[in-house]
Amino acid sequence: MKTAIVIGATGLVGAHLTRQLLENPSYQKIKLFVRKSPNITHKKLVTHIVNFDDIQFWKKHLTGDDLFSAMGTTIKKAGSQANQYKIDFTYQYNVAKAAADNGVKQYLLVSSAGADSHSKNFYLRMKGDLENAVAKLNFKNIIVFKPSILTGKRSEHRIFESLGIGVTYVFTTILPFIKKYRPIKGATVAAAMINAANLDIKEKNSEYSLDQIFSLTNPENH
Repeated sequence: MKTAIVIGATGLVGAHLTRQLLENPSYQKIKLFVRKSPNITHKKLVTHIVNFDDIQFWKKHLTGDDLFSAMGTTIKKAGSQANQYKIDFTYQYNVAKAAADNGVKQYLLVSSAGADSHSKNFYLRMKGDLENAVAKLNFKNIIVFKPSILTGKRSEHRIFESLGIGVTYVFTTILPFIKKYRPIKGATVAAAMINAANLDIKEKNSEYSLDQIFSLTNPENH
């Protein structure tokens, strides 16, 4: 049985990842690295409350088999592009680098559809920067997931995101060519990540588009 590491465990995908990993018999230990307690207890769970600005004090604990990276924030919550970049890029890269140095075998990252380091869009450029940076790290497998708009119950209400999801559902129905941007449940992304982590993937670097993420899960999760 394996040990999983999760960062971003209090977010939409990360919360589903945590619950699904705890129920998965392939994993004997789930390590969470979080800024605040997720208020969940389980015999398989080990929770580390950490300061991501001071990784040198706790990076030795980043050991195991699979690192699931689902950290992220919004520009509104971060307060500035610089703060968002620190959370979405710097924190995630630093954890990935430390885990790779510690011998963790697989890295599974939630990125975004349209991620591109050359994009004029700040968010997509930031995601592209992270994909490029982690691709060079010394993992056996680096698996990137590129979903579109994520749906599901969040700890905070995002009114404009909710409106955007509704609009996207309408347009993907009447305009099939933007189907690749249709919303996807956070639980579905989490399930796809766990399924992919337990496949025998030969390539070091691989990625899953929205349709491929759906294909990794059961039809009822679509």
